Amino acid sequence: MAARKLHPARTAEPAHRHLPYPALEWPFQLSGSQYAPVAWADIAGWNDDDHFKAYQAFRISCTPISAQRDPPADPKGDPRPLGGSLRDPCRAARVADISNGARARAFFEEHFLPLRISRLGEDQGFVTGYYEPILDGSRTQTEIYNVPVYRRPSNLFVRGFKQDAPSLPNKGEVFRKIGRRKLVPYYDRAAIEDGAIAGRGLEICWLKSQTDLLFAQIQGSARVRLEDGSTVRINYDAHNGYPYTAVGRILIDRGIIPKEQMSMQKIREWMEQNPDGANELRRQNRAYVFFRVVPLSDKDEAVGAQGVPLTPGRSIAVDKALHVYGTPFFIEGELPIESEQSKTPFRRLMIAQDTGSAITGPARADLYFGAGVDAGRVSGRLKNNMRFVILVPKSLDPAARGRKMPLPDARPSAKIARLFPQVDPLKDQKNGAKPADASQASSAKDAPKTAEPAGNAAATPAQPATAVAQASTTPAAAAKTVPLPEARPNIAPARVVHRHHRNYRVHRGR
Repeated sequence: MAARKLHPARTAEPAHRHLPYPALEWPFQLSGSQYAPVAWADIAGWNDDDHFKAYQAFRISCTPISAQRDPPADPKGDPRPLGGSLRDPCRAARVADISNGARARAFFEEHFLPLRISRLGEDQGFVTGYYEPILDGSRTQTEIYNVPVYRRPSNLFVRGFKQDAPSLPNKGEVFRKIGRRKLVPYYDRAAIEDGAIAGRGLEICWLKSQTDLLFAQIQGSARVRLEDGSTVRINYDAHNGYPYTAVGRILIDRGIIPKEQMSMQKIREWMEQNPDGANELRRQNRAYVFFRVVPLSDKDEAVGAQGVPLTPGRSIAVDKALHVYGTPFFIEGELPIESEQSKTPFRRLMIAQDTGSAITGPARADLYFGAGVDAGRVSGRLKNNMRFVILVPKSLDPAARGRKMPLPDARPSAKIARLFPQVDPLKDQKNGAKPADASQASSAKDAPKTAEPAGNAAATPAQPATAVAQASTTPAAAAKTVPLPEARPNIAPARVVHRHHRNYRVHRGR
């Protein structure tokens, strides 16, 4: 589709200063991303999707969005394209009467604008999958269950966050506080596995193997089935500050598992068959995740980073530095859903409700498939290129907002502009132009001779040529020949005599 461009007069700075887009023109680029408009009819599979399920997931995201207060004014602005604009469609969803797919699709088409989104220089995005593992565990340490699941330590410190904050970011530096002021990097995975924080009462529960714990940390949540039949639900709470290293990438680089065969199941199988190698491989990933217990039942879904329950098949994790939670994305392509070799068409409207340290980029998503073995099997083999369409609220449509912008005053006609040109004598002198009186003399020498009017017969014949030229010029020339004021005299500043005052103490008579 050809680029849409507004009238140049509507791109004045005061009118669009607070728009998240750098210019009122499609397509545009922002934060390493490229956006281009696309018609609903040109989105493959749009009409065939179950929009009502996507609408239900969107309504769940609207609860925290509607509860947000107006953020304080930020002179730099929100670098994310949508900012707080999702409040408008959330308000509409709160009062809408939608009970089927047709009405849900009409809702999205009425309140959103579809834009094709990708990283600069690319035409596709990339997706992986994740799920919630169901693991066996125990509340106490036994010979079988001897791998601790730790909660966040009290000496873990992140700049800009209180130590008792509800949750800490999954990226950035993390420190260990020694005393009151000294900060050092926190323990890495090897040190923690070797007992650096053991015996401090941080154990939530105990698992069978470090491999189980690693997979729970990669997924960000887990359901731990205890020996008494109850279940403990754990979610991400903090990390130790080291960047995540994909163990699957190490196995590929070492030639242990071919890239085309790589999956989470292959990683688990290799670790179970090679326990010594698994210990070394696992410690290559120095990142370590701490958990918190969440009050969820077995019927409840895992809670994402937005703070709302995830919807299997509709929730995705995105890069929170670029995107806002609650944003709808239509993801289209083929995925190995049925088997590792299958190419199942996947054309579905998804809602951004989670994030992850490995999810970076504008067209990058982790698809949530639910809990259990089957969900893990499907999500574990996803690593596919897909096409992304982001749904932007129409309140941010630059064309729509441009139509409401007041136009500036009309520009003067060409005739008026010639008669009254804009002249900046100071600027002309800085650029090396001749002073006004010199230019007048030269122009008078070349000016054509004209007859004096009858009323000027008393003029003396000794009148300077410059005066004659000035009298016979057009208004435009007259505007250019206005004499400059005399230069200010160059007077040396008077010498300032500094007087040194002493402080005197006044003695009053008795």
